[in-house]
Amino acid sequence: PPTELVPSERAVVLLSCALSALGSGLLVATHALWPDLRSPARRLLLFLSLADLLSAASYFYGVLQDFAGPSWDCVLQGALSTFANTSSFFWTVAIALYLYLSIVRAARQPRTGRLLWAFHVVSWGVPLAITVAAVALKKIGYDASDVSVGWCWIDLQAEDRVLWMLLTGKLWEMLAYVTLPVLYCLIRKHINRAREALSEYRPILSEAHRPQHHASVADKKLILIPLIFICLRVWSTVRFVLTLCGSPAVQLPVLVVLHGIGNTFQGGANCIMFVLCTQAVRTRLFSVCCSSQPCAESPAGPPKAPAAPSKTGELQGSRRTPDELPSA
Repeated sequence: PPTELVPSERAVVLLSCALSALGSGLLVATHALWPDLRSPARRLLLFLSLADLLSAASYFYGVLQDFAGPSWDCVLQGALSTFANTSSFFWTVAIALYLYLSIVRAARQPRTGRLLWAFHVVSWGVPLAITVAAVALKKIGYDASDVSVGWCWIDLQAEDRVLWMLLTGKLWEMLAYVTLPVLYCLIRKHINRAREALSEYRPILSEAHRPQHHASVADKKLILIPLIFICLRVWSTVRFVLTLCGSPAVQLPVLVVLHGIGNTFQGGANCIMFVLCTQAVRTRLFSVCCSSQPCAESPAGPPKAPAAPSKTGELQGSRRTPDELPSA
């Protein structure tokens, strides 16, 4: 029998989709508003956010419809979510590979440029080819919410459904579980070795390397992407295994909700980490949101009262500027 979704479960997953879409949109907006924040690592995060945005939108439609059988919009939604979800896996691994090559292997700029083009070809092209093949062979369809939460994915009536479940997501997901920890362990090992080598010279080099320290904060935070990825995605893998085993535990409400949140909230988690928890981006974002407040307060006060504080503000601004520029 199909896994039935109660209204409360649908509401939680729909909220997760909306927050993820909002977070992904905010990441895209910060990239568009401030060109000085467009480092190669954040450019990769931009493409991951675009994939997560499309994924959240397609999942939102699927959960909202809560398909009860095969239909044309079920196939369309399943194709979009398959492409976006698989692309998100590839971009997550691409970020880890880029950090490994730039930090451990010290890849130069020309090589990095070619690497970014290779990431585009693989992270967009492979998911597109898999999705087109699945649609052409009529493998995408109704799955009774046993391996989803209301949306459509691989038709459970297909004889080779397990093969296509692996090709359209689960194979790449499980490879990411192995690849990401290995790459980031190597990165952390390299950073620890460099830190030990420079420990005796740190009092001398601390001031000279202050800009590089601030510039590397965002790249270091990208290491948390695989941790977020694994914590969110593991629930869908658990339900996939339970479905293959024919276990009735696949319909447990707790697993269904965790699966729904995990598949849809990666964009929101990335926004929390790389917008709200990043001081340079958070400060600029709050200044844009609050930019209309001084304009609303200035007519109410005396005309000469703001003159004195403005000089102080200019002095404070001049003091802050040298420290803020490297951190941005």
